[in-house]
Amino acid sequence: MATLYTHQEENVAKTWVLMAVFLGVVMALGWAISWYYQNSVVLIVAVVFALATNLFAYWNSDKVAIAAAGAKPADPAQYAELHRIVENLAITAGLPKPKVYVIDDPAPNAFATGRNKEHAAVVVTTGLLNMMDRTELEGVLAHELSHIGNRDILVSTIAVVLVGFITLASHFFLRATMFGGGGRDREGRGNPLIMIIAIAFIVLAPIAATLLQLAISRKREFLADASGALLTRYPEGLANALRKIGAYSQPMIHANNATAHLFISNPFGPAAARSGLAKLFMTHPPIEERIKALLN
Repeated sequence: MATLYTHQEENVAKTWVLMAVFLGVVMALGWAISWYYQNSVVLIVAVVFALATNLFAYWNSDKVAIAAAGAKPADPAQYAELHRIVENLAITAGLPKPKVYVIDDPAPNAFATGRNKEHAAVVVTTGLLNMMDRTELEGVLAHELSHIGNRDILVSTIAVVLVGFITLASHFFLRATMFGGGGRDREGRGNPLIMIIAIAFIVLAPIAATLLQLAISRKREFLADASGALLTRYPEGLANALRKIGAYSQPMIHANNATAHLFISNPFGPAAARSGLAKLFMTHPPIEERIKALLN
């Protein structure tokens, strides 16, 4: 049976794998660009920049995620009940109390972020606070604290920075191939092989970024649901919260692809998850399946 600390080592290992894959993708992009420009310095710069970005992502990815989501610190006086619930659940879970942030958004949602339990944060929307009763809010917050206890917040949060960088690198490569003057032979003719490789990277880099996000695995949501239910000893609370979240049809005001996988539910709304090929790239399992798993 899943417990609050199930698969901790596995999630730490995923962090290193994710960072290694990221480094490999950036090195491949740097190699392609250096080949195109016939300048090996580009590859060296790409490797150094990839290493620097990995370090930045490790130490600052939580700040990037919080800023990208438009979250603000939750005032202890204005949100006293929220702070009490988080503190009580953290004590029960044997975790330090994480920082608490609020997003001014009517859509009910929440996420956890941080590199470890000592440097963690829980973020909720005003819509979640307005829509949930106490047991439902406890269920959602227990789910997020379980992400912290299960140590999957680091790999999830680092993905925000790394995926964003890969996408930017792909755009840079696109501009380099379209407007650059390198990668041509002495007779001034373009090298078709280089152009094919460039186009392949342009097409595949965003897909690679999506696959990195999917590497986080939808299984972590089921694990956090189970761990959260064990923490509150009341799975109906989280199940009822998920029903309300699933019934809300509007997307978040500032939803973006970089941080979508962090939230307890798809910030683009349930319609986005049900449309076309989106099901193949879902960062969250269907809410109906999660509710069924909680109550069975």
